[in-house]
Amino acid sequence: MTDGEQIVEKTKHTVFVSYSHADRSEALPIIKALEDAGFNVWWDGLIKGGVHAAQETADVLERARAVLVLWSKNSAKSHWVQDEATRGRDRGCLVPVSIDGHEPPLGFGQFQFIDISGKKNNPGSPEMQKVLHAVSALHEDIVSPVQITSPGAPQAPLIARRNLIIGGTATVLAGGTIAAWVGGLFDGKSQPSSIAVLPFANLSRDPEQVYFSDGLASEIRSELSRNPLLQIVGQTSSNSFRDKQDDAKSIAKKLGVSFLLDGNVQKADGQLKITTDLIDGDTGLSKWAETFERPIADVFAVQEEIAAAVASAMSVAMSSKGKRGDSHQNGGTTNIAAFDAYLRGRDLFELHIDETSERAALAKFEESIQIDPEYAAPRAARARALAVIANQYVSSDERFRLYDEAAEEATRATEIAPEFAAGFNALGYALFYGKLDVKGARTPYDRAYALAKSDVDVFSRYAIYCARTGRFSEAYKAIDQASKLDPLNASIFRSMGTIKYAGKEYDEAIAAGRRALEINPERNSVHGDIGDSYLMLGQLGKARQEYALEKNSLITLTGKAILEHREGNRAEAQKNFDGLVADHGDNGLYQQAQVLAQWGETDRVFAVLSDAQKLRDSGLIYLLHDPFLDPVRDDERFNDLLLQLGFL
Repeated sequence: MTDGEQIVEKTKHTVFVSYSHADRSEALPIIKALEDAGFNVWWDGLIKGGVHAAQETADVLERARAVLVLWSKNSAKSHWVQDEATRGRDRGCLVPVSIDGHEPPLGFGQFQFIDISGKKNNPGSPEMQKVLHAVSALHEDIVSPVQITSPGAPQAPLIARRNLIIGGTATVLAGGTIAAWVGGLFDGKSQPSSIAVLPFANLSRDPEQVYFSDGLASEIRSELSRNPLLQIVGQTSSNSFRDKQDDAKSIAKKLGVSFLLDGNVQKADGQLKITTDLIDGDTGLSKWAETFERPIADVFAVQEEIAAAVASAMSVAMSSKGKRGDSHQNGGTTNIAAFDAYLRGRDLFELHIDETSERAALAKFEESIQIDPEYAAPRAARARALAVIANQYVSSDERFRLYDEAAEEATRATEIAPEFAAGFNALGYALFYGKLDVKGARTPYDRAYALAKSDVDVFSRYAIYCARTGRFSEAYKAIDQASKLDPLNASIFRSMGTIKYAGKEYDEAIAAGRRALEINPERNSVHGDIGDSYLMLGQLGKARQEYALEKNSLITLTGKAILEHREGNRAEAQKNFDGLVADHGDNGLYQQAQVLAQWGETDRVFAVLSDAQKLRDSGLIYLLHDPFLDPVRDDERFNDLLLQLGFL
């Protein structure tokens, strides 16, 4: 058998068309449209003489990927059609169509049907396109139906891909029914669809339960991000509308999305009540709403139900690879206590207030892990918390221990959940920043980026790693993805600025910094970053103005020491350098090397860099493309250091 014959055999009779014989003349054009679109259609006109009709019908009905039922006044009375529709419904592959405007009979009214009565059955009509989209969605290896403009017109090829939907064209949830056809609910929406999950309101009596409502919204956002056909706006941008009075259309426009998911959560006496509302960003009108009432232990199932329902209502459903399956494999848990501790830890960690709050978050992550040792999400989060504490708050001896623990914890997260992007992201961070293992960090960073669908944190960290290691085209692509998915996240634009700075694109670095400050005028370090760019452009007056506005003394003391030296104010330059040493000690070794390089004191530069390497100063990650170190870049010792760290 040839390859072509194998393909034909594999895909033979993938669409089963059920209709009443009285409607044969109406059925034939629909069958032809399906065949013209590239589908292999079975209908009873194909039954050959001598073949047992009932057996062949049953066999094809079991194999077909889509059961297209043509409802009419005639077929609604047919026991044969009802039996075939029942099998399609039970197999999760029913596509109901009305050819005369007649509604399906009792037992099938919960499914939204496509009305192609009258002239709507023309192959080029929007209604027929909906039929083709619905059938296409049920084929594992088809991305979209062809667009038929007229009978007999040349047809575009069908494109292979993964399964588009879960268990059929409709998702039915306990407590309510949601049926939405691929291409059937929202006309004119571009693909991939974009959505922002707004922070869910906490309607519980206890105001401290905000962590839970926020965490639930975040988990639903993560569930949706498993779908490669959806673009999910990042948490920071979505949460920026928590207390604002903007209307839905305004919010959607500012975020650049087609849809908003809003909701509220009540949590009391072991019960959950979650109300969700999917809003069309163009009209501001609700397209779907549902209330879920469950025991709190069912929160994980509810998250998946909401995500699947939203995806279905947006006319795309979860891919087979994106389905949760074993929750541990994807970083999740089935233990509500572990989940709760993780959410509390994440709420604390995202505050980034001081060492006390970071360690409190760490304790919650450790509590979650103790409850469920196979829960990868808190392990990845614990690795991140350990790395932050090591980088910002402790001395060298403890720093080594914490960074080593962070790498071990992140490694364990990746072993538990090999499809969990955040675990690989945390491992890359621990290896790169904590162990200065430039080469070792590449594999987990690349893996995290490959797994991430809409995780802006993964995109941003991957972009920074790529920039630090000279992969600028990849860095620009990833940070652009992050900025589009989280357009109101000041930290993303701060990262973009540092990436542009490393690429010596100083004007663009300044523009990115300005955008970060527009979003959050209080964002730390950005004025200093802009000052560095002005310094490299030789615009010393503007650099001085920016340093005066910066609160991060590690940046300002470094910048001012260089600035004053350039202007000939040696005493003032030394004063700033002495302040850098006094205030930051070993944590500022790399910055000391930057100043000394700009002062032309080459031997002192390498003495300080040697100490920084011994103490694993994370500032060394800037080494390859740091313009402040350009004066010593041609020294053999610089090249040796790059080799030792794995940059070359």
